[in-house]
Parts: sequence; structure tokens; C-alpha cells
Amino acid sequence: MANEILISNGMLITMEEGLPIIENGAVRIRDNVIAECGPEEAVAGQGGARYIDARGGIIMPGLVNGHTHAPMSMFRGLADDLPLDVWLNEHIFPAEAGRVNPESAHEWTLHSCREMLLSGITTCCDGYFYEAQVARAMAESGIRAVAGQGIIDFPAPGVPDPVENIKAAKAYVEAVKALSPLLVPSLFCHSPYTCSDKTLRAAKAAAREAGILFQIHVAETRNEREMIQGFNHRSVIAYLDSLGILDEETLLIHAVWVDEQDMEIIRDRGCGVVHCPESNMKLASGIAPVPKMLDAGIMVGLGTDGCASNNDHDLFGEMDMAAKLHKVACMDPCVMDARTCLSMATVNGARAIGLGGITGSLTPGKRADIIIVDRSKPHMTPMYDPYSALVYTARASDVSWVLVDGSVRVKEGRLI
Repeated sequence: MANEILISNGMLITMEEGLPIIENGAVRIRDNVIAECGPEEAVAGQGGARYIDARGGIIMPGLVNGHTHAPMSMFRGLADDLPLDVWLNEHIFPAEAGRVNPESAHEWTLHSCREMLLSGITTCCDGYFYEAQVARAMAESGIRAVAGQGIIDFPAPGVPDPVENIKAAKAYVEAVKALSPLLVPSLFCHSPYTCSDKTLRAAKAAAREAGILFQIHVAETRNEREMIQGFNHRSVIAYLDSLGILDEETLLIHAVWVDEQDMEIIRDRGCGVVHCPESNMKLASGIAPVPKMLDAGIMVGLGTDGCASNNDHDLFGEMDMAAKLHKVACMDPCVMDARTCLSMATVNGARAIGLGGITGSLTPGKRADIIIVDRSKPHMTPMYDPYSALVYTARASDVSWVLVDGSVRVKEGRLI
């Protein structure tokens, strides 16, 4: 007999284009897959399922955090209010050298996963060092994840000899690819200024060979071009394109300092982009031209970045900040509307990291990554527009239930 769960007595938001909000909706899960979703009277009448009462809350897809450095929650609040180069070179890199080890990477990844699950994040895309330990912690937590082994041309945690960085990355992929059905390995080059063109090409070749996502921080700061050797006055995006590493399996993180020509390259190559507004604001990196990227047809997701440069894994706060930041930057209250921001944190975020066929929307056939948002609290009342309420009003603490791949991870606001 199939294992079934029925979630009902709530407002259903599927995040599928063109589908309406269903005031009295329900979702039936069968063997960890969404079997049906729609009006309660059409879905709930079959019986034979374990029942979850949404209590009038919003039943919606789990959130997708497109960029994290999970172990960096150990550095939450360390060296705040500094320029990025000073923060990174004088504080974060030395702290990583002294405190990041297999045990701490595992411990603090679990800490980050707990925080993410409690806040309604069912999927994250991570990149860091000792990523095998990160991946194991993610598998233990039950979160869905793309886990990228960090690659850098300097001595790094777990890879003291940078000559071994690609070899270590390949070994990582082999070590974790069968660890959990919820886990997808990835390779993560830190940036164009910490990885040589040789390293970038070799890492991308390894990712292509393994059929996995290649991630990279790109165009995060105004002076990034001056930090790259052999640059020849091209844009950062044009430089990466000249190396042949931009394609549908490349994820560009930040992309703050890009122009129209860069966006054409990104769109034509099919790269995904992850926008991290709070991190970019805190480090005064700039404001990514996300409305123009969206108009150009680029798939853009939303990420919190690590807790050292943002201080939390709260994607509800990130949606709110993204919407308001771009409105004031463009002097246009209509840009980055609530549905756009919610799409970046769900269905489009999943597509950007290569998991659009698995998660991000409540669609029959996709895995059952579902959250329920409590709307009974005073700050959620009245609710004229559910999309607006989720982006501008809801808080991470309003998440009452979280299911990942059909398994309950948070029940009535508490971790299982």
C-alpha cells in the first residue's frame, strides 16, 4: 500500500504559472511525490492517508536558498561593518585557517540546516571547504541540497596544497554522489580572482565530466576586474566566457557589476544567477541589476549567502529586502513585485540551481517539498494579497510545518 499524506484546510499556492490561488486547497502526497493538488473537495475525498491540518495556513512550496556557505554560521557576527577585502583577507580567511576542520564543518552545517528548515527552506545550494563533511551533515538533517566542494588557488581547509585542488574536488564528487537521494554534488570555484584561468577551465571540465553544477562568485565588487590577472580590460563575464565555462550548468553568484552586454552573454549561455541582496548591502558591494536580468530572460534565484556576511538564513527577510531595495534603486514602486520575489525564492530558484524538475512548485510528479505558513498571527491579518503577505509581512518564525521529500522535518514550529 502506498504511503500517503493529505495536507488540507489551507490556502493553496502552487507557484505554477497561470494557476490561481485556491482558498480551500489540499495536497495529496504518495510515496514522497506530489500526487494531486487542487480544491479540497476534489483532493481530500479519497481517504486512506495520514492527515495534516493546515489550520487555515498557506500551503506552498518549500523555499530554495540559492547560495549558502553552511559551516560559516560559526562566524556569525565576526568582523561586521568592514569592507569586503578587509573582512575577507584580514578576518575570514585567517578565521577559517584556525577554526575550520572536519568536525566544525559538520557541526555548524547541522546548525545552519536546523535554522534553514525552521524558516521554511527545504532546498539549499552550498559551496565551501570540507564539503564531504558538509554533505554528510546535510544528509543527516534531511534537507535537500546541492553541495559544492570549494576550489581555490591558495592553501584551503582540507586542501593545504592548491596543486591538489582539482584532484580533491573530483575525489569529493565520487565520495558523496551516492550519499543521499536528496543530495547533489557540485563544484564551487571561489571567484575569478582566487582561481587562475587554468584552474577555472579544469574545474569546469571536471564538472562537465561528472554532469554536475559549476558554481562561482562573479562580479561581486566594483574593483574585481583589477584583481584578475591576464584580464585584458574585458568584463568579468566576458573573461569567463572566453574560458568556455559559461553554460546551462553554470551558476553565477552575485553578478552585481554587470552591464547589458554581460547580461546578453549570461542569457545566451543559459547560466543561472543567484541574487544575495542582504550580503551585497552589508558589504557595500553594490546593487545587482536584477530587474534588467529578469527582463532579459535570465533565470534568477535568491540566496542568503553565509552567516558571516548576512548573519542569518532567513529567506523571507531576503525576499522583503530584495523587493524594497530594487524599488528604491530604480525609483519605481512597481519593479520586483511580490510574486516575482516569491518566484525567485521558489520555482525560479530551483530552476537556477538545476532542480526545477524536482522541486520549487507544487506540481504533480515533483517531490513533496512543502511548507505551511501560519496566517493566524496579528501581523498576518488582514490579508488582501497572499503574495504580498508572504513577501512583505511573513517571518521565518511563521512557518509551522516543513516537509522535505514527503518527510516531516518541522511539526507545529518544532524540529522533528
